[in-house]
Amino acid sequence: MSFFNSINVSASGLTAERLRMDLISENIANANVTRTASGTPYRRKVAVFRAQESNTFEQILSLATGSKSTGNGVEIASIIEDQSPFKKEYNPNHPDADADGYVSLPNVEIVNEMINLISASRAYEANITSVNTTKAMAMKALEIGK
Repeated sequence: MSFFNSINVSASGLTAERLRMDLISENIANANVTRTASGTPYRRKVAVFRAQESNTFEQILSLATGSKSTGNGVEIASIIEDQSPFKKEYNPNHPDADADGYVSLPNVEIVNEMINLISASRAYEANITSVNTTKAMAMKALEIGK
C-alpha cells in the first residue's frame, strides 16, 4: 500500500463521516417537525456505507494472484429514511392533531442522535490521525535520503 493510497482510504473515511455528521445534524434540527412537504412528520435519515470496489490494475492483479489485498476505503451506498413508527403525543390543540387529538412526531431520538454524533466525530478524528501518521512517515522517509 503506497502512502497516497493510505491517505486516499483515510480521506474516503473523512468524507463518509462528515456526511454522517451532516445527516445527524439534519435529524436533530428536524426533531420537532410535524409536517413536511409530503404532509407527514420528518423521518430520520441514516447513511449506509459500503467498502469501495477494487478498480485499479494493482488491486485486481492482487485478487487474481491470491496476494493479500488492502482495502480501498469506504463510500456512501445510499441515504435511507428510518421506517420506524412515528411517536404519538396527545395534544388536541396542535394544528396537526388527528381526530383523536394525537400528534405524530418524528421518529428522531435526540439521545441516540447525540451518541451517533459522538461516534461519527471519533471516527472522523481517527481518520485525521491516520492521515497525519502517514504524512509523518513520508516525511521521515524523505529525511532518510538526506
